[in-house]
Amino acid sequence: MREKSVSLADQAYDAIKTNILNLTYPPGMPLTESKLSDNLAMSRNPIRTAIRMLQAEGLIVSDYYKSMTVKEITEQDVRQIYQLRELIELPAFRMIFDAGRQEEYSYRIEEKAVRMCAAANDPFGWELADAAFHMEIISIYENERINRVYENNLSELIRMGMYSVRNGMVIQKTNENLKQMVLYMRQGDYEQALDILKKDHFGTGRATALFCVPPDAGE
Repeated sequence: MREKSVSLADQAYDAIKTNILNLTYPPGMPLTESKLSDNLAMSRNPIRTAIRMLQAEGLIVSDYYKSMTVKEITEQDVRQIYQLRELIELPAFRMIFDAGRQEEYSYRIEEKAVRMCAAANDPFGWELADAAFHMEIISIYENERINRVYENNLSELIRMGMYSVRNGMVIQKTNENLKQMVLYMRQGDYEQALDILKKDHFGTGRATALFCVPPDAGE
């Protein structure tokens, strides 16, 4: 019985988290145990456990009256997340070239690009593949602590990425640019490859993610 309860809680956690990340449950949406129980056709016990797990991750928040909502995304959130990405990823990308491993990494990144192209009509699947692409870049550090810092922010990255796609980031265009970046890496052209990474995944990504922020959300 205990194993079944844990399994149901894990299922509830996965289902609720997926709905938060793919924006089925958008930022600011009120949640109740009763509503989630009905949506997932589960009893409240596993739902309650899943909620506690998601609260610990910061995806569900409660106010003084214990009302639950999906965590909002503020302008400050977007700017801080993208600042973190630039601080971690840009030196990693430079390190790939400095170590003479740009050809090796071009094939590793290409494998992630193939997954992104396969998910061109599935924004959530594409965002998951995109997250794996960025994790591939920072793997050059071979530093588990850096990996954990990045992984701890993946949920916010994916939610912001979903908004980027909704608000102007064109998946097909980004996929084509990524293919070109891979070619530049094989040619050893750091500047051209970096330009694509910065424009697509930091410039356009950040600008379009900001469209999701209500005018007063950063105040």
